[in-house]
Amino acid sequence: MISTRPRLERAILVGVELRRRRGMWRLSESLQELAELARSARALVVDTLSQRIDKPTQAYLGKGKLEELKRLIYAKRASTVICDDELTPTQQRNLEKELDGVKVIDRTALILDVFAQRARTKEGRLQVELAQHEYLLPRLAGQWTHLERLGGGIGTRGPGETQIETDRRLVRRRIQKLKSDLEDVRRHRAQYRARRIEMEVPVVSLVGYTNAGKSSLLNRLTKADVVAENRLFSTLDPVTRHIMTPDGRDVLLTDTVGFIQKLPTAVVAAFRATLEEVQESTLVLHVLDITHPNAAQMADVVDGILAELGVSDKPRLLALNKVDLLDEHVDAETLNRALHLADGELGGVFTSAETGTGLDALLREIDAALSSQDELQDMPQLPDGAGTYGRLRV
Repeated sequence: MISTRPRLERAILVGVELRRRRGMWRLSESLQELAELARSARALVVDTLSQRIDKPTQAYLGKGKLEELKRLIYAKRASTVICDDELTPTQQRNLEKELDGVKVIDRTALILDVFAQRARTKEGRLQVELAQHEYLLPRLAGQWTHLERLGGGIGTRGPGETQIETDRRLVRRRIQKLKSDLEDVRRHRAQYRARRIEMEVPVVSLVGYTNAGKSSLLNRLTKADVVAENRLFSTLDPVTRHIMTPDGRDVLLTDTVGFIQKLPTAVVAAFRATLEEVQESTLVLHVLDITHPNAAQMADVVDGILAELGVSDKPRLLALNKVDLLDEHVDAETLNRALHLADGELGGVFTSAETGTGLDALLREIDAALSSQDELQDMPQLPDGAGTYGRLRV
């Protein structure tokens, strides 16, 4: 028997931390998340390598670490190196040259690969393809350098350079076509939103870090059948379902693409048509996995992306999700951190999409938030500042 199952790529994860510019996440935590992304892309992680340096290098790693990486690739029989940052085109070319043919991809390319696997609808595939082409365009240089030596003398253009220009023209043309198609999607969505506004049906957008449980929460509240799995980016395409609140109010719940740290700008831009659902919503429901050790950092990532989308002033309610896992899987330190987060400036409702715990309280808070919005509609101007969160409920 000959197996037709594709072989798993043996990948080594590589991360760099600048000594003078530490982020919210420790390098080890960021590499752990990168490993989850790699597994989602069906790669077998065989080892990791990290380095702290003073400033970025032209090959991402310092010389000593490059030699260590070469030995590690040979020892582990690795076929792919995945970097935890978005590489510049120069860094990627230099690193591939140093590693002599081993495939090098960065975090952005990995995220786009996972997105491409998850996209199911035409809109989702358009958005992923646009992000992929915009990522590819500045990286075309060097793809045809093996042909440059065939070029003529002074004043002539070699076929390698001609091929690069041809590829750039094709990619730019495809990008324009994709943007045009997505503009049609935008107009189509705008018509639906206008109809909802006419019907005066409030829209609650579910946002949150990837794998926080947004789709599971939507399924539990609306009895929908949205794909919900314990993995990163299990759902890309927006889904809207109807619910009735305890006060008898008709509400539309919209699930959106999950966020992640170091989310590439090209991805945010490509998913603009989808994320506009958040901009036009009445209330933003932020779903947070309180069992995760980096819950506070995840909340900061979501806040930053919402600010980038221009919706920081939207009324917000926080669902502290996966409370059913606290007793069994979370130690006292993590629980105290989650409780501090819930009792601080965020506030919110403890929920479990798995067991249904806290969902009645969540619906009551949604009712209260929407009632407050109704009262504010007659006011001439809304107050400035960050979005408001509901009170803590269990």
